[in-house]
Parts: sequence; structure tokens; C-alpha cells
Amino acid sequence: MFDARLRPLMDPPLNRMGQMLAGFGITANGMTLAGFAFGVAAMAAIVMGATLAGFVLIALNRLADGLDGAIARATRKTNLGGYLDITLDFFFYGAIPLAFAILDPDANALPAAALLFSFYANGSAFLAFAVMAERTGLRTDAQGAKSLYYLGGLAEGAETVAVFLLMALIPGLFPVLAWGFAIICLVSAGARVMIGVRALRGT
Repeated sequence: MFDARLRPLMDPPLNRMGQMLAGFGITANGMTLAGFAFGVAAMAAIVMGATLAGFVLIALNRLADGLDGAIARATRKTNLGGYLDITLDFFFYGAIPLAFAILDPDANALPAAALLFSFYANGSAFLAFAVMAERTGLRTDAQGAKSLYYLGGLAEGAETVAVFLLMALIPGLFPVLAWGFAIICLVSAGARVMIGVRALRGT
């Protein structure tokens, strides 16, 4: 919901950093993989109860996620880069709820499962529409230049990151945050399905 509004504020400094990193020979795919490593480390830290370290690592993962696109814009965008970016993002989104479920199964397992289900529904609606949009030639730059059609929704990257950071900062709130965000994601998934049906009807 907030991604498109935040992009004009975030893109200029990210683009400057991306140009600088590209000048040092750092590639977009290398930054994507570094971000994924931060995400895996965040999962491990949370599982071990080091949730404040998890907070920092989640933030680093998201910074790297912004910088890989900035480096690509400063050099060259590739299909492989776009594929790695979206795929490893989804791996990361699944890893954090799983980490909290492992940390405290009695309190967190059921809300983590509900949150993962909502991510599955939201992600399916998002990716399936992207495939159909490509086939029918639909285009948008509402979320900036993307490797695939980015269908906006109530729950997007900014909201997910904010919730993950709050979970890591106050782990005792995980069940409440997970249930609440699962509901938001399911509403977002339903809205994306309805938008997709309207956009693709008759094609």
C-alpha cells in the first residue's frame, strides 16, 4: 500500500549508492545474494533467540534488496537478476515466520502457519497475475521499473518489513502481529484476485 508512495523518497539515495557500488565492481546479482545471506542469518538469529540481531539483519536484507535494483539501473538489468530478486524475496518472507515458530512453537506455531498461508495466497495472486500480464502485454510503472508486472495491494513490501521489524523488536507480540497481518494479507489477496479477474476478463 505504501510502496509507491515511499519510492520517490527512497529511490534517489538508493540510486546514488547503487552507482557508487557499481563503480566498485559490485554486481546487482551479488548484492541480491548478499541480501539473501542476511535474511538467512536473520532467521538463524531469531531461532537462537537473538531477536535484536535479527532486527538488524532484517534491515540489512531489505537495504540490500533496494540496492540490487539500484545497481542494476546503474549498469544493466537482466532477466536472471529479476528472477533471483523476486524468488529470494519470497524465500525470505517465508523464513521469518518459520523462525518465530521454531523459537517458541507453543505460542507461535499456529499464528506463523496462518501468516504463511496468507503469504501463499497473496503471493500466488501476485505472481499468477504477473504471468498473465506478460502474456497479454499489460505494463505498469506504478511501483517503479520492475522485472515483472507489480500488482499493488494492501499488503506489500513496506508493510511486511515493518511488521517483521516490530516482531523482532518485541518478539512477545509475534502472535498478535502474525494474526493481524495474516488478515490484512488475505484481504489483499482477495482484492488482487478481483483486480486480476477484471483486468483479464475477455482476454
